[in-house]
Amino acid sequence: MSNLAERYEALRSTVPHLRARDAAARLATTEAALVASGVTGTARPLRPYWAAMILAFRTLGPIMALTRNDFAVHERHGRFEDVSSGPGHILVLGPDIDLRLFPGRWTHAFAVAGARPSIQIFDRDGEAVHKVFAVEGRTDMTAWAALMTSFAAADTVDPPQSPAMPEPPEAEAKVDGEALRADWLALRDTHDFFGMLKRHGATRRQALGLAGGDLALPLDPAAAARATLTLAAGAAVPIMVFVGNRSAIQIHTGPVERLMPSQGGWFNVLDPDFNLHLRETGIASAWRVVKPTDDGPVTSIELLDTAGGVIAQLFGARKLGKPELAAWRSIVDQVAASHPLRAAAA
Repeated sequence: MSNLAERYEALRSTVPHLRARDAAARLATTEAALVASGVTGTARPLRPYWAAMILAFRTLGPIMALTRNDFAVHERHGRFEDVSSGPGHILVLGPDIDLRLFPGRWTHAFAVAGARPSIQIFDRDGEAVHKVFAVEGRTDMTAWAALMTSFAAADTVDPPQSPAMPEPPEAEAKVDGEALRADWLALRDTHDFFGMLKRHGATRRQALGLAGGDLALPLDPAAAARATLTLAAGAAVPIMVFVGNRSAIQIHTGPVERLMPSQGGWFNVLDPDFNLHLRETGIASAWRVVKPTDDGPVTSIELLDTAGGVIAQLFGARKLGKPELAAWRSIVDQVAASHPLRAAAA
């Protein structure tokens, strides 16, 4: 650990604002091991009582919730409100904090002290799943201390020191494109899309490529996300921004306003209660996706990485039983017209 601390401090002296995830990658360790070492702040291990812990977050008052993957970071201020759980999932609903959590792989949790106290959850590979940060002057720190005491762990399992081998891209089996398209056209709810993929044995990227341009239109990956966010901000159209990893999905519903040009490869939304950091160079493909539902077509912009994993999804703000916002569909149509995927020059 002392060697890791020394290497971390040496790295910070040359790259002072490096995020823990990126620092761990440069140091050839896991983020969980880095946090457990105490170099990012004194780390107290917590008991892995996941549903009870998420439920207890309701006592903290306003916090900042963070969920990320390699190419997108989603930060949302607000309160944990309606929390429920069932086999394999924890659901958090509310106007601010909106989460779909899948704790099957969760293994480690730490309360991290410092200028920005946090509770950080990691999976069995040592990758960050979800984090909750105290907000100065707003979070109930008495409740925070009580939560740390209630969940303090006496016996702990050390997180892995070495990163897991990257998972290979999802294998693509032969798929009947016509049958998949017919099922896609018969969708009645956006939540049925994943089940459709499973029935056909198709990956998301494979399905997007087979469905036809009316249902899944490839866009310029270097421009589609920024153009969509810029148009939504300019027209004050409320949107939904989904960012997730294997074990958590976090959702923002509302406007985006303050957009910042790419800095160090990241394009940013920096609003008071919502921040999005999008590493544009990680976007391997972008798509305009249309899913039929009982409420009419639902349109999204989907951003995928080189392995076909979802980086982020953008929708117009909507509620079940209500049709999609015409203003959102207009934005997507503009992006599709202005930023189609152009064939590479021969």
